[in-house]
Amino acid sequence: MGTTKSDHFTENQNELAVLTKALGHPARIAILEYLLKVNACICGDIVNELPLSQPTVSQHLKELKNAGLIKGSIEGNTICYCINEVGFEKVKAFLDVITAHLDKRKNECC
Repeated sequence: MGTTKSDHFTENQNELAVLTKALGHPARIAILEYLLKVNACICGDIVNELPLSQPTVSQHLKELKNAGLIKGSIEGNTICYCINEVGFEKVKAFLDVITAHLDKRKNECC
């Protein structure tokens, strides 16, 4: 079987791409903001908070969970979601590298 373009990049680069792609939708940002505010909740709470249907919210939750930005635990017949610190530590580490580089090179760009 042939290689994909992602095979030409490091595991870390591919992982960061998945994380940042998951952050690339305003509904997912709204979900994350809500989870930060309430610490943990079930899908129905998020549906009540956002102007989106339940299936749409579920799809966004799935994308965030697959990327490793949120985690969920089953409680009865519901899933309780919360922020996954590990995923955000990876995003933060990447942004810290960029910030440190920018701090060194202030006003040196074309």
